[in-house]
Amino acid sequence: MEQTILVIGATGTLGEPVARHLKEDGFRVRVMTRDSNKARGIFGETFDIVVGDIMNAGSLEEPLDGCFGAHISTAPPENEGMKVNNVVAAASKKGLRRITYISWPNASEENAWFPPVKQKLLAEEVVRESGIPYTIFCPTTAMENIPMFVQGNRATVIGKQPRPYHWLAADDFGRMVSSSYRLEETVNKRLCIYGPEAILTREAVRRYCSMFHPKITKISTMPYWFVKIMATIMRSKEMKFGSSLLAFCEKVDEGEDPAEANRILGAPNTTLDEWLKQRKLKLDTPAIG
Repeated sequence: MEQTILVIGATGTLGEPVARHLKEDGFRVRVMTRDSNKARGIFGETFDIVVGDIMNAGSLEEPLDGCFGAHISTAPPENEGMKVNNVVAAASKKGLRRITYISWPNASEENAWFPPVKQKLLAEEVVRESGIPYTIFCPTTAMENIPMFVQGNRATVIGKQPRPYHWLAADDFGRMVSSSYRLEETVNKRLCIYGPEAILTREAVRRYCSMFHPKITKISTMPYWFVKIMATIMRSKEMKFGSSLLAFCEKVDEGEDPAEANRILGAPNTTLDEWLKQRKLKLDTPAIG
C-alpha cells in the first residue's frame, strides 16, 4: 500500500516541489489547503486535495487520517509555534510515523531577538518533543524569490544586502525532502540546505534581468525606512514582514554548515544560470492541452 504524506503549505514556493517529488517517488500525496480551487489549479486531479486550516486544530484530524507522515511548510512564521503544535497534537492522535518541518538555517538562540526566529525555535522544539520521528529542514533563500525584486520595468533591491546567499532551486529542495522519507539516517536530524553558489542579491537580480528583462539595466536601492512607510500606507503585512526579514539577514550569518545534509541526501547542484535557463525554457514552452 502507498504511504500517504500530508503536505501543509503545498501551494507555496517550497511546498509545491516537495509535493511533486513525493508523488514522483511513489508516495500518495494529500494536499491540505484553505483554497481548494487554487490547489486544484496548481496540482490538477491527480493529487488528493483536502480543506483544512493549520490555525484550527479541529480541522487537522481528518486530513491526517491514514497518513504515514506530514510535511509542514508555512510562511511567514507568524504564530508558528501554535501552528506546528496544532499539527503535532493531531498527528500524535493519528499515530503518524514521520514529520518534516521547514525552519531557517539562521534560526538560533543568538538570533532569537528577531521575533520570527523565536517562533521558528518554538516550533522546532514542539517537533523535537513530539515523540514522532522528524527531520527539520533549514533551507536558505530560494531562487524562485528573485523575480519579486522586479516590478514592471524597474528592478529594486531593498537595503544594501552586502552578504552573498547560497541561492537554492526549489526543485532541488523538493528532491531532498522526498528522499528523506526513505532514509533512516535523516531521522531526528536538523539539516541545513544550501545552493551550490554564494551570490550577492544585486548580482542575482542582474542575471535575472539580463535574461527576462534585458531593457532593465539599472538596479535601484530602496531604503528600509521607505519600505516601512509604503507597507503602512498599503496596509501590507507581506511587505512589512519581507522588509524586516531582509534587514535581519543583513545583520546575521547565513546559518549552519550544510555538509551533513549534502552527504546524506546529495548536494543541490542547480546553479543560478542553470535555473534561469530552465525557467526560460518552461516559460517559452507552450502548455499542452
